[in-house]
Amino acid sequence: MPVELLPAKASECARAADFRKVLIYVADLQRNRLCLLAGHEEAAQGSEAELPVEGTVAGRAYQYGDVLPAAPAGGGVFEWWVPVLDGAERVGLLRVSASHDDANARADMEALAALIALIIVSKRGTSDALAKLERAQPMSLAAEMQWNILPPRTYADGRVAISASLEPAYDISGDVFEYAIDGPLVHLTIFDAMGHDTAAGLSGTLALGACRNARRQGADLVGKTEAVEAALIEQYDHHRYVTGIVATLDTRTGILQWVNRGHHPPIIIRDNRWTTHLACPPAHPMGTGLGLPCTVCQEHLQPGDRIVLYTDGITEARRPGGREFGVDRFTDFLIRHHADGLSVPETLRRLIHAVLDYHDGHLQDDATVLLCEWIGPALEPDRKAADLTGLSSDGPCDGSEQLRTATP
Repeated sequence: MPVELLPAKASECARAADFRKVLIYVADLQRNRLCLLAGHEEAAQGSEAELPVEGTVAGRAYQYGDVLPAAPAGGGVFEWWVPVLDGAERVGLLRVSASHDDANARADMEALAALIALIIVSKRGTSDALAKLERAQPMSLAAEMQWNILPPRTYADGRVAISASLEPAYDISGDVFEYAIDGPLVHLTIFDAMGHDTAAGLSGTLALGACRNARRQGADLVGKTEAVEAALIEQYDHHRYVTGIVATLDTRTGILQWVNRGHHPPIIIRDNRWTTHLACPPAHPMGTGLGLPCTVCQEHLQPGDRIVLYTDGITEARRPGGREFGVDRFTDFLIRHHADGLSVPETLRRLIHAVLDYHDGHLQDDATVLLCEWIGPALEPDRKAADLTGLSSDGPCDGSEQLRTATP
């Protein structure tokens, strides 16, 4: 079915669980608003078409991954806000009206939300209705290309929790990130292409495609960056370049290896207070062909360590005539908000908003951050992974536990 039929079909099927009404809200691209998915106008009468994430009960349910009561409906009807999660990715919320308020009703609401999440995500690649709903303004051509090649912004599997944020969301061009899971190995990549135009977007897309292709053919860290350089030189003849970090984390041992191609070094956050910049001799930016040696560097992580990759738009953001946002402010923000018990994706959502506020809402360069926490070698999702992402691993082992919500 097209996604436009999903609200009506969900409400129809939900009646079997004695739910009187189900409304589906989808988070917008910047995770600022929750937008009502049209398609069941009769049920949606009297409901708001948009809800802000900040300052609302619905927004709090979305931010913290909690099932929260909505405004009381009265007459023996209970209304709930239920997070819609695809694995660890926050898709949106359901507003569910139920005749009962008990554990079974909660379980049914969460199961329904899990199913709806899977359906929405499966439609994203083919539904312009969803794409339009998730956008608050027109998107540049370069941003259109970038968003369509990136992985989901959040992932967790019990060994790692990964999240990423990018701004300006509707006008990104040269920044790209990627993570990929290969058995016990987690591949982490961040690229920053020169410029801020469609050509930068094309360079970033080419770099990510070349890296991904080389990785899937078994290339090592150096080989992946060399494949990117070869592709850029072939296409642009030394006139465009890309900086970046290409890394691999072995989740069995905590060994992190990486190559720096003219980029800001990774940051490690340990014990919510200690940070270090990982020293590694940088090679030349990919596409320049300068012939500098490419060094593979290594760090032995401890469980709970967080690896942070970022582009200069994060730290160099500044008000006109003011100081840069800076690395110290950046790392302090990550440490402070994680200590407050926020999930990784919510921490990054707030970080991006802080950077935008510091820059008066206008960034001169792409600002991207990719954060990966190594939880430990265990593959099965556990409470630690749940706390990091805002999802719960409680309940029966029926495949749906990764989608259940819980208080961090």
